[in-house]
Amino acid sequence: MSLINHRYPDPEIAAIERVIRERRDMRHFLSDPLPEGLLARLLEAAHLGPSVGYMQPWRFIRITDPNLRQRIHDLVEAERQATARALPSRNAEFLEVKIEGIGECAELLVVALMPGRERHLIGRRTLPEMDVASVGCAIQNMWLLARAEGVGLGWVSFFDPDALAELLQMPAGARPLAILCLGYVPDFYPRPMFEDAGWGRRLPLAEVLFENAWPPEAGGTPTSY
Repeated sequence: MSLINHRYPDPEIAAIERVIRERRDMRHFLSDPLPEGLLARLLEAAHLGPSVGYMQPWRFIRITDPNLRQRIHDLVEAERQATARALPSRNAEFLEVKIEGIGECAELLVVALMPGRERHLIGRRTLPEMDVASVGCAIQNMWLLARAEGVGLGWVSFFDPDALAELLQMPAGARPLAILCLGYVPDFYPRPMFEDAGWGRRLPLAEVLFENAWPPEAGGTPTSY
């Protein structure tokens, strides 16, 4: 009996592998607007993401008010300064690293967890953090399609979630997880920006793949500070 062939054609597989390899967390943007309909397609890709228990916990807020964009930038800048103070050995170096493109990007989104997540028990009874994992999958979907379209995406996590939730009038129980900068870019970085800046390196697969048990000598990813 022959197996049904569900495999994609080689060029399509190669394209998927390429977009995974070339995806980058972008910080430098052009202000050119996205074409009509592209943002909707990117959001649809995110909404097609897998979610534990099919809970679909993601909620997206599109920021179109320039004053609100500036207030979000102010929250991010406050956390950037607080992070720098927590890194005394590399304080000055960290402050030289560009961590966001909120002022330049064509589109700004805030991604949040919905309220009422405690009612969704399937797959979360012992692992409640799977709601966060589900949102991460949705963002990755958007990220990959954006890269294929030649659009940069930067995930900003430098903010006080309570302050951002209050600013955006989120209901009790909702929690922001990401500020996403979207837009065309001058160039995609050839390597992750933090790697080029000396803040980390891509670990070899052999260091993160174990068989049957966690080896006693294996530890966590080292930091550079």
